[in-house]
Amino acid sequence: MNDFLGRFFARLLPVLLLLVMIVVVSRYFFGMGRADIQELALYVHALIFLGCAGWAYSQDEHVRVDIFYRNASPQYQKMVNSFGVIFLLAPMLGVIGYYSIDFISASWAVKEISTEPGGLSTVFIQKSFIFLFPMVLGIAGLKELHKLWK
Repeated sequence: MNDFLGRFFARLLPVLLLLVMIVVVSRYFFGMGRADIQELALYVHALIFLGCAGWAYSQDEHVRVDIFYRNASPQYQKMVNSFGVIFLLAPMLGVIGYYSIDFISASWAVKEISTEPGGLSTVFIQKSFIFLFPMVLGIAGLKELHKLWK
C-alpha cells in the first residue's frame, strides 16, 4: 500500500513544478500575483511530502546517522531498527495523530478558508492531509517490524 501511495503522490511532482512555474511567470512576466495557484502548489507539496514519507521510510531512503550502524552486525542493526520503530517512531506518530484530530476537526467545523486575498477557500481540506503522515508512516513502521522479525 505504501509503495502504491508513494508512487501515486510522487507523480504529483510535475504538477507541482507546473504550478510553481505558473506562479513565477505570472508574477515576474505579467506583474500579477496568483495567491490561489501559489496555495494550490502548497497543497500539492504537502500531499507529496506527507504521502511519500512512508514510502521513503520503507525504501530505507530516510535520514539516518549511521556512524556506528553501517559497520555493525545484522543482529545489532535489527535491534536498533526495532528500538527506533517501537520507542521513537510509534510514539511520535501517536502524538501527531492524536493532536491532528482536534486540529483537523476544528478546521472542518468552521470550513477554514485562506487569509490571503484571492486565496483558496479549502484550507480545511489541506489540513486533513496532516493525518496522512501518521497513517503512511505507521504502515511503513509495521512493515519494517514484520520484515525484521519474520
